[in-house]
Amino acid sequence: MDRTARPDAALPGTGLPAPAWPAPAWPDDGCNQPPPFADVNLATLDAPLMACAGPDDTAGTLAAFGAQWGGADQFALGRLANENPPELHSHDPQGRRCDVVEFHPAYHALMAQSMAAGLHASGWDGAGAHLLAARAARLYLVSQVEAGHVCPLTMTHAAPAALAAAPHLLREWLPRIRSRIYDGRFLPFWEKAGVTIGMGMTERQGGTDVRTNLTRATPIGGEDYEITGAKWFFSAPMSDAFLVLAQAPGGLTCFLMPRFRPDGAVNALRLVRLKRKLGNRSNASSEVEFERAFAWRVGEEGRGIPAIIEMVQMTRLDCAVSSAGLMRAALSRALHHARHRTVFQKKLVDQPAMTGVLADLALDAEASTALVLRLARSFDRAGPRGGGRPDEAARARVLTPVVKFAVCKAAPGFIAEAMEVLGGNGYVEDCAMPRLYREAPVNAIWEGSGNVMALDLTRVALREPDAIATVLAELMREAGDLPGAREAAQTVSDCLRAPDRETQARLAADRLATLAAAAALAESAPAEVAQAFAATRLARPRGPYGTNDVGRARTPLLDRALVA
Repeated sequence: MDRTARPDAALPGTGLPAPAWPAPAWPDDGCNQPPPFADVNLATLDAPLMACAGPDDTAGTLAAFGAQWGGADQFALGRLANENPPELHSHDPQGRRCDVVEFHPAYHALMAQSMAAGLHASGWDGAGAHLLAARAARLYLVSQVEAGHVCPLTMTHAAPAALAAAPHLLREWLPRIRSRIYDGRFLPFWEKAGVTIGMGMTERQGGTDVRTNLTRATPIGGEDYEITGAKWFFSAPMSDAFLVLAQAPGGLTCFLMPRFRPDGAVNALRLVRLKRKLGNRSNASSEVEFERAFAWRVGEEGRGIPAIIEMVQMTRLDCAVSSAGLMRAALSRALHHARHRTVFQKKLVDQPAMTGVLADLALDAEASTALVLRLARSFDRAGPRGGGRPDEAARARVLTPVVKFAVCKAAPGFIAEAMEVLGGNGYVEDCAMPRLYREAPVNAIWEGSGNVMALDLTRVALREPDAIATVLAELMREAGDLPGAREAAQTVSDCLRAPDRETQARLAADRLATLAAAAALAESAPAEVAQAFAATRLARPRGPYGTNDVGRARTPLLDRALVA
């Protein structure tokens, strides 16, 4: 289990006593069980993260954040938020329609801490700021504790990118989004100390094909509309407003729909039911019906998809960062267990077959960490504070769907292998592994599934062939003489020029992501680690975990993965 409760412990921000379990007696009782993985520094234990963190964390702020989120009580919050999922109350005790979702105090405590840290808004601090690499490192740590509450943080953080199409709305909402105060009360946004933003894009008949949306928007004066229809997935339904797509007279259009109308009345959002999801249980996802719900138009009629795409690039980055965090959480627990568990008179980590599996896992985890943080740095460098570099802007456009494709798709299989290291202990609900495993698939589905991501790469190649060529050349330069780099770049180029490029899209995305990961490792990792990754992932097809010979990198990989 993830924590050892003290008799006087309380859940941060709730005033509730922490649940108590008997204090573990180890190692004197001979039970051969590892101590709880708790009261650790999630940042300083992770050498790959610290190597990639960047100049904004040289003062030790990331280390302080890692110590906070690695506390035993913090892990308890994550467990409780998932064991007590939200509940929908459609009507109040007097029978009036209210459509309120009630969350456990642990969820509110996590939201309060994450918003105090700016995870919902820090990319928008100051004029044109995009300090996404520093934020991504923290999101990566938070996801290791509880990834469900990351959903409203992600959408709120990305919302200003879409609201930029409606400058008057951005001026009104951005100061409230920037607030570091979490205000979970069900009140009009103008009465609250801070706000969150949700989304409603998907409809039952269309899914990814949002152009088939049936929800209708009727103008009622100026940029005010009334929306009638339904959404099959409505994310974080207790948010203060939602970005939704609906068919206006001029075509598919983006709107900002508040929970309360401007006159203070509750808006006509009828929550039908909450989704019963495989994972992501602390976060509410719902079905919703709109009955002439009030909304403001965002941008021009018929320009809904371009407005939303500005937001989606940022949410896709967060999906990849969160998946890398989930992989890291699973690896940490697997290594912690293996270092304390004795099997056949040797520590499990010293058994040659297990060492090979753990080193192979550590190699993928380090590559994913380096890859997502390097991508976040491209967003920073493409922004005003980074000099507005066009090469980095192209890199962000080309690689964002590719990195999401690769990292989010890798996470479930990675966590399954890490769970196996713990044996039966990893399969029971007292351990965090089942929760990590259930959580992992959602990031590959949200904001576009694998095929959508791969096809987005082919669309970029058609629109901006020069950008693809520039990115490939830069990745080959960064990868240097790593084995397989040039061949991987050629495969990507050939696939994207082929007549059947859509059939080849997944291969192109996989090879491009692997090349980008090798290039990121060449920058941040010891030479033997980058060499091992390229030799086993680029130069030849990778095999199951434990079958890829990482050579001299085995020891440094394990030492870096969980610093003693």
